[in-house]
Amino acid sequence: MGYDVHITRKHDWFDPKGPAISLAEWLAVVGADPEMRLDGYAETRLEDGSVFGTEREGLSVWTAYSQHDESGNMAWFLYSNGAVVVKNPDDEILRKMWSIAQNLSAKVQGDDGEIYDASANGNYRRESLPKKPWWRFW
Repeated sequence: MGYDVHITRKHDWFDPKGPAISLAEWLAVVGADPEMRLDGYAETRLEDGSVFGTEREGLSVWTAYSQHDESGNMAWFLYSNGAVVVKNPDDEILRKMWSIAQNLSAKVQGDDGEIYDASANGNYRRESLPKKPWWRFW
């Protein structure tokens, strides 16, 4: 499975409606960034030796990632449903995501609703916390 972090314009990444990042906008950002490469596919070898691959329009890789290795360790950025998603990003990738988000007038938000800043610090927005009285436990 894994933990996804999203570059999104929506209030919460999972909102069904809200401002989306268009594929054309994403492709323009990737095309203008010499550290990004549009591949359209990803392939990796699984523990059992089999190969898993996927083809998706807008699937890109950050080639300047310090852990980048053509044999399989890559920072993949997946365009999906009006947002850009990265699985299990480390702090270096989170900082790159924040930089990209600035170009898209967007934010970087984790699966649990935290918002990441330029230093890869994730903070929860007060309004995203459950709204119930402090004395209610259920």
